[in-house]
Amino acid sequence: MTTNRHTHEPSQPAVDDKLRGLLVYLDEAIAMLGDAREFAKPGKLPRVLDTARRVLFQPGGTAALESRARALEEAGVFLGSDWAMPQYLLPSLTTYALKSPDANTVVIEALSELRLLAVAKGDYPHALVSAEQAHHYLTQVMALNLWLLFSTPSEAERETQGRLAKIPRQLFHHLAERIGYEHIIDKLIEEIWRILQQRPIQVDSVKQMITQIALCQANPAIDLGISGQGADRLVSSLFGPTWACREDPGVEIYRDRLMSMDNSALQGEATGFARAMHDTGLVSAYHPVLLRHLLEHNDHLLAEALGLSSTGRDCLLCYRELAHALIRSAVHPATPQAVYGLSLMLERGILYQPPVAPAMWRQLGLPLSEWSQERLKLAFGDAVSPRARLLEGVLCMLGQPLGVGQGNNPTCQSARALSMWAYNDPDYLLQMVAWAARDDDIIMHFEGMPLSSMASVSGVATSLPTDLDPVSLIVVPHLDRIYAEMGRRCMDREGDPHRWVNPEFHGWWAGRGFRINVDVATGQLHDLDAFLRHFYASYHPYYNGNQPLIHPQPAGIAVTDSAARFIGWHAISILRVSLDPSEVMRIYFFNPNNDSGQDWGDGVQVSTAGNGERFGEASLPFEQFASRLYIFHYDPLERGELAYVAQEELDRVTGYIHRSWGADRVPAVELQADSGHLKPEA
Repeated sequence: MTTNRHTHEPSQPAVDDKLRGLLVYLDEAIAMLGDAREFAKPGKLPRVLDTARRVLFQPGGTAALESRARALEEAGVFLGSDWAMPQYLLPSLTTYALKSPDANTVVIEALSELRLLAVAKGDYPHALVSAEQAHHYLTQVMALNLWLLFSTPSEAERETQGRLAKIPRQLFHHLAERIGYEHIIDKLIEEIWRILQQRPIQVDSVKQMITQIALCQANPAIDLGISGQGADRLVSSLFGPTWACREDPGVEIYRDRLMSMDNSALQGEATGFARAMHDTGLVSAYHPVLLRHLLEHNDHLLAEALGLSSTGRDCLLCYRELAHALIRSAVHPATPQAVYGLSLMLERGILYQPPVAPAMWRQLGLPLSEWSQERLKLAFGDAVSPRARLLEGVLCMLGQPLGVGQGNNPTCQSARALSMWAYNDPDYLLQMVAWAARDDDIIMHFEGMPLSSMASVSGVATSLPTDLDPVSLIVVPHLDRIYAEMGRRCMDREGDPHRWVNPEFHGWWAGRGFRINVDVATGQLHDLDAFLRHFYASYHPYYNGNQPLIHPQPAGIAVTDSAARFIGWHAISILRVSLDPSEVMRIYFFNPNNDSGQDWGDGVQVSTAGNGERFGEASLPFEQFASRLYIFHYDPLERGELAYVAQEELDRVTGYIHRSWGADRVPAVELQADSGHLKPEA
């Protein structure tokens, strides 16, 4: 969008006299807010918000405010509010803000969406959020609020909001027009499938999006045109996966229908549910009804309903009583994802590990502390008991160890640890759950000294996270405090504390060898050539004797945005290294940040599907991954010589680093070197 540099008025659409007068008044208010000192800004803000509200009622007002997004933010309109940090905003909360009876809340939410729209369209390069992140956020917001595009204000909205109800609709029609109204539903469906390809444990937001699409499809007043053709599989997977529930009759009617079915009909229902579940990773509320009904029939139909292969069937038969007890306790219409977790857990065969089955029996009867029960009720409601909710979380984490997410919390290390234990050491995870949920305390050891989460002062997170899966909700606060305490024990040591913390925190399989390419004291790149050669020697099959990675290894990456600008340090785990279907050597890794499909700039596009990834994995070509790596662990007793990697390949990796997060971290001595890189260590 082009703007007039003096008045900020958009060249399109045309501005009428009334709006023009309001914009002059608004620009004066913005200037006064911007000129005010920080302590005086709250006194200048009401005039800005009141004028912005009046502008939003005018035709063309949303476009005018979009063009002023940068000026509004820099003046301080979001200062001190929840909207000041756009990278942490939750799409699900926009509904409540936009339906608020408070005019200032509605206006500031609208201004925030218009700010992110300007970022998404490339008109406002933002320091805290990239264009892709802004577009992703707006796509989710529109998915959760489709009713604002296709319906008029309800009686309840008119009663609580009055004329204010017009603003969200004006806003969303503008968002849809700018993003591409005619394709909005198709883009939402594409986004949903992209998320589901990663098989996250938490799917509530995805289910809300699908529900909104289903409501639009069912409303005869809404004409979607040719859009939404790909939504049928998603909608049916939740509301009508099989013949007996295709019209979404409700669980009670469906339960009655099951009572009159013979084995052949039940077989058809079981197969239909299993196919829908494994196609999407979503489970219908009708599926638990069938599963509980089949407990009274033979285990063949139960295995069919779970979609098990021969491995899963054998595990089901070997641990029949345990599987039945898990279904009775954890599988309810309010906890449908437990079905998928149970299925995948049986497929993994982890019950054959001697400690796991007894630990699951303990979990079934585990008494929860009052604090744990209240936390679970607060986050998930009381449709089922807290014990059933936690058990659902346990099944999902054991079945989907790469589906763990950190939510909007700085707890990537704790999320990574949970994933690693579920993937590699499930009985240890179950022990952690038992301690945290029953005792409100976890004790881990750091260099022989016990550390209690109860006794630790504080963690990385400044408040208790609530946007997590049931297991993470209970365990992460304890792990976060212990992780921070381990870091405090290393404060007086030279170098990066992860050298000592990661192996003690994650487990014995985390390599005690440690390399970092940043000087901790100065933040400058340090010994980059040797760092890269050592990484190739440790992880690249062509340089490490073709030794596959045995255990997931913790690593640290420098995250960049789509413009290759440095955002921050982030914890991931390296899972495996192998050739992809195109014969490109790739690193497959776990990223706990909820959505691994990211554009890190300079052509570094993280892939989550289509390049040999398993569910939950992210991947990059080896060179590109190495260019964002700053910490890795290795076994110091393995081959230790530096790899003789072709200099051209190292130069490509170094180029990626120097063009992105390392741009302002290159030491002067390296800039002056004739070859542009440091010599490897002898």
